[in-house]
Amino acid sequence: MKILVLHGPNLNLFGRREPHIYGTTTLTQINARLESLALELGVTLDILQSNHEGDLIDFLHKNIDTAQGALVNPAGLTQHGVPLHDAIKAMPFPTIEVHMSNIAARETWRAHSIISPAVKGTVQGLGPISYLAALRALVELQQPAPG
Repeated sequence: MKILVLHGPNLNLFGRREPHIYGTTTLTQINARLESLALELGVTLDILQSNHEGDLIDFLHKNIDTAQGALVNPAGLTQHGVPLHDAIKAMPFPTIEVHMSNIAARETWRAHSIISPAVKGTVQGLGPISYLAALRALVELQQPAPG
């Protein structure tokens, strides 16, 4: 099973950007933890971070026939990424929205995600654990039901 991991704008600055909100874990460390968990779960990851919405959309389009799921942290596109929302809706596989912080507990304008209606579910507010919980959930969603 191939899972896509999309990190949106400015997430390459994890570990440096607002550590009082996002902590000191870097994106490289998050990706390493995801890769380790993926190995344990028997899945492969294809990971992209981009500061450009079109790159994220192109990545989804490129993998439309080969991926079985996606984790997306839309970052600053959460409130304004209509094209990303539409691309996620067009995918034949489930997507989980991920946020390190609890966006509902932050600035009022951050509380509404236009991405959320396009995804299967959202995991947020758990720091780097948000990514790991989302990966576990996505893999479990794709497993055949017992019996």
